[in-house]
Amino acid sequence: MVVLATKLYVEGDARERALDSLTSMVADRLADLDVDVDVGVREDDFPSVTVEGDDATAARNLLREEFGEVVPEREPGETYVGTLDAWDEDGFVLDVGFGNRVRVPADEIGLGQGSPEQIRTRFGLVQHVPLEYVAADRDGPARLSDDARDELYEWTRGEGRVNVNSATRSEVRATVNRAGHAEDIVTVERLGLLEQSIVCREDTDPPGLLASIGQYLPAELLCVVP
Repeated sequence: MVVLATKLYVEGDARERALDSLTSMVADRLADLDVDVDVGVREDDFPSVTVEGDDATAARNLLREEFGEVVPEREPGETYVGTLDAWDEDGFVLDVGFGNRVRVPADEIGLGQGSPEQIRTRFGLVQHVPLEYVAADRDGPARLSDDARDELYEWTRGEGRVNVNSATRSEVRATVNRAGHAEDIVTVERLGLLEQSIVCREDTDPPGLLASIGQYLPAELLCVVP
């Protein structure tokens, strides 16, 4: 079994649609492998995928690479993925599954000046977005990984983004189309199952796009402005 490092926290019909979307994604990724797959959701809202068959090991590795994995125990100094659960003046708190939380102190976020809230807003870090981190060891507390920092800095060097939670990629794409902005974006990147990043074209104003689509999405939306 692989517990994926992305959360399914919406309720009602939205939850069913999200689970259907995840099931389809998993089936698509594993289509060429000889495996039987069962997708479920744990009480902590992390999806679990049970895989059986001749290619089970390869399938599990592919899922870990695609979605990341949360594990019950973490080795000091090793790299893992958690989801952004909370933030305060002392830093970020990541949900790492199995009832555990990991605090990344403000000094270990590594994304420049400002409070954790200011950094979160500047980099468009909507709640529940997956973030890669390095587990605490004898040399210091947990920190965001170098790869995570590099990726987030790249966002600020592009043409701008609008990040969204509580919606699947297909729902976000449909909303952009409904609002008449299909030609104003490059693509919708999947950050997690329910966290997406709308990549703007050169002449698109991210705050303007947010204002236009926000009325259609019951979600948190944050801009990344170059």
